[in-house]
Amino acid sequence: MAKATTIKEAIKKWEEKTGLHAATATEVNLIFQWPPIEKMDNSLASLVNCEKLSLSTNMIEKVTGLNSLKKLRILSLGRNYIKSFAGMESLGDTLDELWVSYNLIEKLKGVHVLRNLRVLYMSNNLVKEWSEFNKLQDLPNLDDLLFVGNPLYDACELDTWRSEAARRLPNLKKLDGETVLREDDPPLTVANMQPDSGDAVETLVSVEPND
Repeated sequence: MAKATTIKEAIKKWEEKTGLHAATATEVNLIFQWPPIEKMDNSLASLVNCEKLSLSTNMIEKVTGLNSLKKLRILSLGRNYIKSFAGMESLGDTLDELWVSYNLIEKLKGVHVLRNLRVLYMSNNLVKEWSEFNKLQDLPNLDDLLFVGNPLYDACELDTWRSEAARRLPNLKKLDGETVLREDDPPLTVANMQPDSGDAVETLVSVEPND
């Protein structure tokens, strides 16, 4: 079995491929390394100007090494083996979007530290209890949530799921790629709906809608 790619090696390969310097880059893409990355470590500290970091499609189990990334706004960790939100505490003031679809997250303990999070893509994880879902109430700015493919979602009728999720998260504007409609909202016109039409499909089929 080939030895796992280290973060240091992945950054070096990225620099060679792009001709950019990791220390000055605002966006760094370390997705789908071969052999896959298994561990995040303090080599990430060199990404001091990084605003978007993509580490999806590897074999990462734990989130570590992010303490120096003071400008990080978007973190993509889809398609890994991550089980919890531990290790993200240092991102509380800056992180705007977190993409963790297709992981092994069952419990949402610790998600509250991401107090400025606005977008959370966590489809196809293992959340099965409303009591865990309720922990998202600790994210006052959360307005875009992707949650399809979790056992909790699969156990509900679609209409029930949407109404219950919206009730529990009153600030939510988009759920699973579709606009959240509430009883006190004005009726949607065709003009209102058009800008969202293609975006919803792409969000649902792609873990990395912007990559």
